[in-house]
Amino acid sequence: MKRLAPHLLFLAIPAIILPSEASEKLKVEQITHGKKHTFFGYIGHVQNIPWNGNERFIVALQSTFHDHLPGKGEPADVVLIDTHNNYAIEILEQTQGWNPQQGTMFYWNPDALDSQFFFNDRNPETGKVFTVLYDIEKRKRVKEFQSRKQPVGNSGVKQTGGAFAAINYARMARLRPVTGYKDAYDWTVGIKHPKDDGIFLIDSRTGEQSLLVSFEQMAAEIRKTEPHIDDLALFINHTLWNRDGDRIFFFARAGWRSSINKNKHPRINAPFVINPDGTGLKRLKHFFGGHPEWDFGHRMIGAMDTRQIIYDVDQDLVVGQIGDNNAFPDPEGDISLSPQGDWFVNGHKDKVQKINSYNFYRRSDGRLIRSQGFGIENWISGDLRQDPSPAWNRSGTKILVPGLVGQGENATRQLFIISLP
Repeated sequence: MKRLAPHLLFLAIPAIILPSEASEKLKVEQITHGKKHTFFGYIGHVQNIPWNGNERFIVALQSTFHDHLPGKGEPADVVLIDTHNNYAIEILEQTQGWNPQQGTMFYWNPDALDSQFFFNDRNPETGKVFTVLYDIEKRKRVKEFQSRKQPVGNSGVKQTGGAFAAINYARMARLRPVTGYKDAYDWTVGIKHPKDDGIFLIDSRTGEQSLLVSFEQMAAEIRKTEPHIDDLALFINHTLWNRDGDRIFFFARAGWRSSINKNKHPRINAPFVINPDGTGLKRLKHFFGGHPEWDFGHRMIGAMDTRQIIYDVDQDLVVGQIGDNNAFPDPEGDISLSPQGDWFVNGHKDKVQKINSYNFYRRSDGRLIRSQGFGIENWISGDLRQDPSPAWNRSGTKILVPGLVGQGENATRQLFIISLP
């Protein structure tokens, strides 16, 4: 994989928008249709790519509803979309470990990019969550990663392969429903900072599961500056492996649900990094928001003030910026860096016009291209919102995005491809 020259990582090249680079130069194609809702789910950061290794197939979910969070007995279909056959759809499997915002945490296995992908599921009888490794050549599940005492699901695959981070999605259903699995089994009910829950590390080759960092450890760090953590229950968002597989970033959060917090305390939103061997747990000094993405090395991309910043987690400071302050209407939008590292996309939501739009920025020369809007109607916020969630292909030439087709009760979530000129 070709990397950008090191100096390009630090430049904040002003955006250049020319008439010839308007959105009509982007090719937009709707690839799914019909009465079912078809979506990929999660943001395409940390190379969370819908296409398999040779880019023939796209993996996605299909559901007959999108008006409530799925609970026990409400599966979604796991489908394969054939890009060489007019985007024909084949139903491969079903899953009961999913939600509209993050899907089922699909990720093509780095050890077998052409043929295998991960997704989450749960036992319909016990409610225990687990992760599946599916092989499209064998057309079957080849491995299930199950734990009797601490049932968790994939929350982020190591980009170089061999492991994935995993979290308790039942706890998420209580504390952050938009990213949880309703009615799943939770062994931590009533415990604010359990010592036997947090972020787990699962070896995808051997199946071995271990606790990487516990909520108890996170609370000990947070307590140093925010003692009211003792009154709040922690949960995890975004366990993100860097490209080299030697750092994991995550947010430790608490106080999101007003029904539990009752607005007594400020929210906790603490960014951390940790080494995958469990050493080096560090709360970062400066908060950067949005849905962060890893750049090369130990640098991350996020939002600070009105800027799309680059943050070095080793130096613990801002070291650069992508574009200028006018390039991105909302730096806290959903962001994704192409596999090659030059093209960067920021998807943002216009709540007035009820659309998602995308801003493509080429880091090597500052070229900026803005897309058309994709309708989301009233699915603007809340647990059922439709986020921009752009996801690159492996060649870095196009992204997969969601959009509503139709109106009112007849509107369905469908998939679109936006191709660069």
